[in-house]
This record gives sequence, structure tokens and C-alpha cells, in this order.
Amino acid sequence: MKKDISGRRDIELLIDNFYEKVRADSTLSEFFHDVAWDKHLAVMYAFWENALFFTGGYSGNPMATHRRIHQRHPLKRRDFNRWLGLFSETLDEMYSGEIAELARKRAASIAEIMQKKILTRST
Repeated sequence: MKKDISGRRDIELLIDNFYEKVRADSTLSEFFHDVAWDKHLAVMYAFWENALFFTGGYSGNPMATHRRIHQRHPLKRRDFNRWLGLFSETLDEMYSGEIAELARKRAASIAEIMQKKILTRST
């Protein structure tokens, strides 16, 4: 039986494995050509640690960041679906439990909100 996500190190492993898939993915990799990976991953660790454990260690504006991405390279519904699919796939491979399910729900919520706010504004 897989263990649940229990802290920062588990989040780092999840995010590292997820972005390994993203970088290799023909749909999503194009959005990450100019990413400073060390910085991006540190932000993602803090974001997900805060989203799952309410640490207060994240400060940022993901919506503004994704709007800027959308201006440079328009996001489509399929991009959000692919992101969510890879995230869920990575979760399933690594973890099981209450916090893993919370991560799945938060990811789905994030994808839904971003689609509504980014895609509907651009049409």
C-alpha cells in the first residue's frame, strides 16, 4: 500500500516527478522552454505545501502568472486537461490517502478556476 503525503519532502518528490512528465510531454513542454527550473520548483513546493498543509509559506499570484503565459502562448482547454491528467497520474503512482485526495481535489479546482478566468476572458 502506498503512503500518504505527509510533508514537504513528499511534496518535493511529487512535484519533481510531475514536472519530469511535463517536460517530456508534447502538449505541455512548449509552455516551459524558458523556465528557470530551480526557481519554479521552489515556488511549486511552497505552493503545494501551503495548499495541503496551510503553512503560509507561499506568496504569489498564480492567476497573474498564467494570464501572462496565456498572452504569450494561448492556453487551451486541452492544456488544462493534460496538466490535470499528468498530475493525477503522478499522484496515483506515488501516494494514496486523505492528503493525496486533497491534492487531487485542489488540482481539479485550480484547473477549473483558471479555465474559467483565463479562457472565458480571452474569448
